[in-house]
Amino acid sequence: MQLRRTLLASVAAAAALSALTPAVFAADAVYPSRPIRLIVPFGAGGSTDMVARLLAEKMGPILGQAVVIENKGGAGGSIGASEIAKSAPDGYTIGMATVSTHGANPAIMTKLPYDAKKDFAPITNVMSVPSVFVVHPSVPAKTMKEFIALAKAHPGKYTFASPGTGSLGHANIENFMNLAGIELLHIPYKGAGQALTDALGGQVNAMTDNLPSSLSNIQAGKLRPLAVLAFKRAEVLPDVPTYTELGYAQMGDGGWFGLVAPAGTPKAVIAKLNAAAHKAMQDPAYLAKQKEISGEGMANTPEQFAKQIDTAIARYTAVAQRANIKIN
Repeated sequence: MQLRRTLLASVAAAAALSALTPAVFAADAVYPSRPIRLIVPFGAGGSTDMVARLLAEKMGPILGQAVVIENKGGAGGSIGASEIAKSAPDGYTIGMATVSTHGANPAIMTKLPYDAKKDFAPITNVMSVPSVFVVHPSVPAKTMKEFIALAKAHPGKYTFASPGTGSLGHANIENFMNLAGIELLHIPYKGAGQALTDALGGQVNAMTDNLPSSLSNIQAGKLRPLAVLAFKRAEVLPDVPTYTELGYAQMGDGGWFGLVAPAGTPKAVIAKLNAAAHKAMQDPAYLAKQKEISGEGMANTPEQFAKQIDTAIARYTAVAQRANIKIN
């Protein structure tokens, strides 16, 4: 009888153990016990991908497991972000969150396949990278003040390129037009690459882009920078003022790139990922690359990052309402 009771107890214990979710196992001391997938909701080679790969390279050795990048671009980042949100909350799938996926998209896309607040567990913000407003050299304006004067004198004459209707680049320039009281003609493209190509060719007069993507063309004189969207002036463009310096503080402080996990990921796992990311961000090689792309460190707590997401959504909701930008 005693043997029978022991066997029954063992079976019951095994059944209870098998019923535990992967998330519970992930919260124990062995996490991580296999590689971690880091979803980048944009294509390879862009600023988000650049920051993700830099971080993954340094986080892997700290965690004792490889952090493997998986690019899932499309629909302004919403496809990749949706996959992050729908993944198992076990700590083995995390992703990059940006001002596009967790700011502009929730404000503009009425059928977004995820909830930017409810479907994610913020881990930490990582880096802020400036964006820059540039014009083709054929535009007779050397400063933003001169460009605004031209635009006011010729409403609708000057064009600006964006990666697509409702994109962050579109929303930012719509916000600027409203603040500056000017009217530019929007030319949407299917991606930042095509927009940049036509800006370089002079088919469009202006565009806003992440600084790392445009810097070489600026340095070569193929594009003229008039303003940067950032906390402070970029070291690589010391003579180019920020929007705040120009009197347009409501433009914000630029784009950021952070880490998130699916909602429901155990707090112990979030804490371990937060600590690993923060340690990675102090690596000398990481800091050197961050400086090279004019990035600013944004390491913070999950709670602080959640507030930054809330702020981004509120800002772009107001922009979308003023400019009547909606994607159904």
